[in-house]
Amino acid sequence: MLNIDSWKSRFKKILSLDSHPRHIAVGFAVGVFISFTPFFGLHTPMAIAAAFVFRLNKLTCLTGAWVNTPLTVIPALGLSYKIGRVLRGLPPNEITFRSLEWANLKKYAASLILGSSILGFVMALAGYFFCYWLIVRFRKRDETLEELTREMEETGEEIEE
Repeated sequence: MLNIDSWKSRFKKILSLDSHPRHIAVGFAVGVFISFTPFFGLHTPMAIAAAFVFRLNKLTCLTGAWVNTPLTVIPALGLSYKIGRVLRGLPPNEITFRSLEWANLKKYAASLILGSSILGFVMALAGYFFCYWLIVRFRKRDETLEELTREMEETGEEIEE
């Protein structure tokens, strides 16, 4: 079940990280992109790998990778498939499958990967701006965090201690 207190705690940790807001938001956005890929069961390892390869914050990347929940995965999968079909010049048919295992989705791969890339990119952009806005807004409530953010914005980089 969805634990609201756990998610609140996770977001408070993210919002108060000692890192530039853009760096935090980029990690979240990459995770959101990953969450819309049709490679179910691999989202967490993909997020960890992306965090290491691109030197992103692991917590934000993982949190972003868990945005597409079991409640939203089926509608996102259907929309991705339709977007992919339209972009390939095919009619937007319905997708039918028995489970989310790759063996069942393989025959829809071309449309799913194309559509989920587009949908994932759009959602990642939205996630980036939303996360950045939340961080700046949250940090304005705390003088120390606000000063830290202001210094990072002026220098354009992370502050090393």
